[in-house]
Amino acid sequence: MGVVIILIFIAVGVFAPHLTPYDPRKQNLRMINKGPSAEHWFGCDQMGRDIFSRILHGAAITLCISGTAVAMGLIVGSIVGIFGGFYGGKIDFLVTYVTDILLAFPGFLLAIAVVAAIGPGLTGVIIAVGFTSIPQFIRIARGSVLREKERGYVTAARAIGENNLSIITRYILPNCVAPLVILLTLRMAFVILIASGLSFLGLGAQPPSPEWGAMLSEGRAYLQTAPHTSIFPGLAIMVLVLAFNLFGDGLRDALDPRMKL
Repeated sequence: MGVVIILIFIAVGVFAPHLTPYDPRKQNLRMINKGPSAEHWFGCDQMGRDIFSRILHGAAITLCISGTAVAMGLIVGSIVGIFGGFYGGKIDFLVTYVTDILLAFPGFLLAIAVVAAIGPGLTGVIIAVGFTSIPQFIRIARGSVLREKERGYVTAARAIGENNLSIITRYILPNCVAPLVILLTLRMAFVILIASGLSFLGLGAQPPSPEWGAMLSEGRAYLQTAPHTSIFPGLAIMVLVLAFNLFGDGLRDALDPRMKL
């Protein structure tokens, strides 16, 4: 179910220009805060823009932000965690020390601090959210390497003359992929919430961008008179986060031998 919902959102984001009946940024002052109707399925916002069209276009923005940020965390965190766990000693001590410091900060507050230093905008959000994901991947990658490097196949690889880089890439890394993939999918849900929260606070995508968090921020002033301006962007965030959580749980059940037992 999670995979199906995610694929639907990806398809919607890719083909949004061909699916939307209206321009997501075009204003119609005669339709300000109009409720859902046959003409406008999700109603119109405070500028008279079609909310349904804006949500479809916002899917691409949300998936792009979250996907790029998680990819950044996966690449940087995995490399640092794998080398720290494999070589040990002072390198591992430094990696563990820095990771523990970063994990001591709540993820959302750390993202706010980073994006405030970089500056608001999509680039700042991607860097900030990706930075908050790095410690999680370091911890998982390091733990997996510490477990795998003591296996017999690593000892056998050393005995036949394999160098350290070859052992990491050919033997250890393939056995560390499963937990990293599970974390990747589960982290996507958390990243979507952080990115939407930053946009809601005005630190992410800026109006008139149809980003879901920004749409929530714009509609909060009309919760009593036009609640649909916030309900539908909020539902879009909720459904996509739920889909990634379902997908991550399913992968964990399928790839983790302990779950099968």
